[in-house]
Amino acid sequence: MPQRSEGARRAATPTGPWRVVVGVAGSIAAYKAPTVIRLLRAQGHETRAVATQAALRFIGAPALAAVSGRPVDTGVFDDPAAVEHVGLGEWAELVLVAPASADLLARIAAGRADDLLTATILTTTAPVVLAPAMHTQMWANAATVENVATLRRRGLTIIEPDVGPLTSGDSGAGRLPAPERIVAEALAVPAGATAAVRRTGAGGPGTACPEQLSGRRLVVSAGGTHEPIDPVRFIGNRSSGRQGVAIASAAAARGADVVLIAANISPEVLAPLGESTAAPGAGTARIVEAPTALDMEAAVRSEASSADAVVMAAAVADFRPSHPGISKIKKHRLADGAGPATGGADEAVGPAGGPAPIELVANPDILAGLVADPPQPGQLIVGFAAETGDEEGDALAHGAAKARRKGAHLLAVNAVGDGRGFGDVPNAVVVLDPQGAEVARGEGTKAEVAELLLDLIAERLPR
Repeated sequence: MPQRSEGARRAATPTGPWRVVVGVAGSIAAYKAPTVIRLLRAQGHETRAVATQAALRFIGAPALAAVSGRPVDTGVFDDPAAVEHVGLGEWAELVLVAPASADLLARIAAGRADDLLTATILTTTAPVVLAPAMHTQMWANAATVENVATLRRRGLTIIEPDVGPLTSGDSGAGRLPAPERIVAEALAVPAGATAAVRRTGAGGPGTACPEQLSGRRLVVSAGGTHEPIDPVRFIGNRSSGRQGVAIASAAAARGADVVLIAANISPEVLAPLGESTAAPGAGTARIVEAPTALDMEAAVRSEASSADAVVMAAAVADFRPSHPGISKIKKHRLADGAGPATGGADEAVGPAGGPAPIELVANPDILAGLVADPPQPGQLIVGFAAETGDEEGDALAHGAAKARRKGAHLLAVNAVGDGRGFGDVPNAVVVLDPQGAEVARGEGTKAEVAELLLDLIAERLPR
């Protein structure tokens, strides 16, 4: 057990290595904990395993000790003279609990300190990351939802569970994510707390006070539009809406009244928005569904008429089928060269023996339209650009060209791929001005990127 002298905090670095306390709660998913520890150690991080008594019913202490290279800590009274929970709390630079059971979430939310793990969490000043694992009905239960919201308001990070088959034979949200995802998201938290966000020019992260958004009205678009080919198929993209929801949630938590224009976002991803309005001093949040690009344009135009700022985080399709089928296009019809029936007749015919082409038309450029004709004078317009590199330039070069072309007050460019960008993964953005010059950059969780963007927005809104 580390003594108190070991607990002195080292100088924080943006990449580690860090001292990580890995907590293990009672869950069938505890078998994944050794892999989490192994991945952390492979990246050079120092680990200590702390298991609850319930966890030891699912996985033996020797297995955890073998991968961590140290004895497993299990009880407050293993060495009373060492004051173990205080020593561990001071030693830790990150506390990661994987899996975190419903019972453990409830005990942490209640401020309990009835075993070594909860006492360590209550003691430490290090970031705490929890990866819940439980049955879908337990995860969706009002008590668990409230506990998770409470923990998030207190600054703890919750890694959303995966959706899929459960031990009970049911299927739904509640699966412990893959160890690789847990480690990536957990390590992004201390990185974000040290040097993951860099501002270009004067100031630093967090220079804007949260109260600066109180009474402001923000419109945020999120998700990815679906452009129907027929009633079954559509043209879409990989956007989950998580970054836009993170921006809307953080804005509401800062006191803003937020309208989220949502394009095909799952209830699970939308859940944090409701939680963000529960804290004292929070603003309001309202969701408007806009599944297609035309729906999105109409909703944004309508809602932005009284907004102080519009954040276009949605991935809007550039094109849509000109004549969506009124019924499902059958494979044999396509093979015969017959296209979709748009009005009861076969109108599109492809090459003999080949599929009929789908005629596309351009969707409106919503961001450029807002810049050219703002619904509200003096309105701040913020755009997003998901880019990849090619033979003509890297992602940032393409983003800078788009910033100059679109003319938005701020454009957040994110290079997608390599575990960054779409979905429940960390994000990295470079924020550019209308001339394509860098204003700020940040890398971390989507919540951390959201805070950076809201700082920039708050600074630019008229007082």
